Amino acid sequence: MRFTPAGETPTPDGEYLKPTRFFDFDREEVRRFAESTARGESSDVGKAVKLFYAVRDGWRYDPFAIDLRPEAYAASHVLRAKAAYCIPKAVLLTALARAVGIQAGIGTSDVVNHLTTEKLKARMGGKTLFIHHGYAVMYLEGSWVKAAPAFNIELCDRFGVLPTEFDGRSHAIFQPYDARNRRHMEYVRDHGVWSDLPYERISRDLREFYPANAVGGEDAGERFEDGVRVD
Repeated sequence: MRFTPAGETPTPDGEYLKPTRFFDFDREEVRRFAESTARGESSDVGKAVKLFYAVRDGWRYDPFAIDLRPEAYAASHVLRAKAAYCIPKAVLLTALARAVGIQAGIGTSDVVNHLTTEKLKARMGGKTLFIHHGYAVMYLEGSWVKAAPAFNIELCDRFGVLPTEFDGRSHAIFQPYDARNRRHMEYVRDHGVWSDLPYERISRDLREFYPANAVGGEDAGERFEDGVRVD
């Protein structure tokens, strides 16, 4: 697995086009979804934009769905899910990009998330620091571009959050303020970029940082977007 530290950019090569344990676009269903979504686009930028919006809005964001079983992070598994949190959605976007010939890796950052609910905050042990927030990093027109497809448009509308938009040329990351000028997201630490999901590191860090019930995939009894927001 190739790792590029924070502040550096990956060296483009075939490593970012290979199927892997988690970016398993060699599975027919993943490749078929990628190709059908990108159909009609001739440029890598156009394909990447279509794939981004398909993942952003096709899977509901669910921070209650953190499941640390390794199989839950394979793109083929995410493809069958109805909801996921940021890392599986980033894995899926990365795999789909590779499936249509776009070099792609995955990056993570620690963020202070001001978009939370009473139940989520309690489940996370009162913490608003979300470690290893995940996003895809794609090589487009000679540059590596970040794309965070986590928050679906329905969630953004519900909580008054500015949706993350992607044009294939600029980074698509969370906005620091929402539509009502409330604090939304603060990026506090960049962990770098990998050519495959660093599952062992992420699972270890999540287990050490959060209460056990936050990372066990247990049913929360409510959808995140139906909760009471904490401002």
